[in-house]
This record gives sequence, structure tokens and C-alpha cells, in this order.
Amino acid sequence: MKSRSPIHFHSEEVDFSLSNQEEHISWIQNVIDQESKKVGELNFIFCSDDYLLTINQEYLKHDYYTDIITFNYNEEDAISGDIFISIDRITENAKERAIPFEIELERVMIHGVLHLIGYDDKEPESQATMRAKEDFCLTLHPLRNKDSST
Repeated sequence: MKSRSPIHFHSEEVDFSLSNQEEHISWIQNVIDQESKKVGELNFIFCSDDYLLTINQEYLKHDYYTDIITFNYNEEDAISGDIFISIDRITENAKERAIPFEIELERVMIHGVLHLIGYDDKEPESQATMRAKEDFCLTLHPLRNKDSST
């Protein structure tokens, strides 16, 4: 039975389904709660490189591949938006960084949520803050904590 959560997962032009959806929903809600915000309506759309490139070209006037595009629909403290994630880019980035696909995917997912919360990554200092916040949020993930003994 599907969750009645305001956090939803979709796919476009890729055969991808997020496993452990309830754990991901709990994790995302926890991160938003820790930032003293509320969960509004969040849609994660997992897609192909070409699908995301088209969005990048049409809506942002950028002609390059990217791993994520986030559209902010926040209302006051309610975090809402559409987060488009290229599964192709996540796969490539994970290989290049020699890390598991799941970890890279979760990093990018929470990166989009952090943008909606208000974190920026335009300047080197804010990029460092964003990366540190991503790292911290990854430690909160119930699937990452399940196997740790500390």
C-alpha cells in the first residue's frame, strides 16, 4: 500500500523505482524538522539525462547536463517543490567518485531538499557549508545507521 505522505517519488524516461521509500520519507521529514520547517508537497522525479537536459534548456536556459534541478514552491515554512534527478548522472558520478550509487543518490536528493530549505551553493564558502550539511544529513539516514555499531 502506498504512503499518504506528502513526499512522492516518480520516474520519467528511466526504469527506476526508489527502494525503501518509507525510510527515505522518514529521513527527509527528519531533516526538514531539524531545520524548523514543515513538509509541504515534495515530488522527486527520477529521470534520464536527456529529460533533465530538456528541462534545463527550457526553464533555465542552460545547455548542459546536470544531476539535479529543483523547483521551489515553498509557502512560508512549508517546504514544497519538484526535485528532478538524473539517474544517468548519479550513476556516472558514483562511478567517478568510487562510491555506492545509493549514497550518491541520497546525497543529491538531500541536496535538493537543502536548496528548498534555503541553503545555497553558488560561492565556495556556501558550497563548503552545503557539502558539510549533506554529510551531516547522510548520517541521519535510517538505512545508513542500521548497520553502524555506534
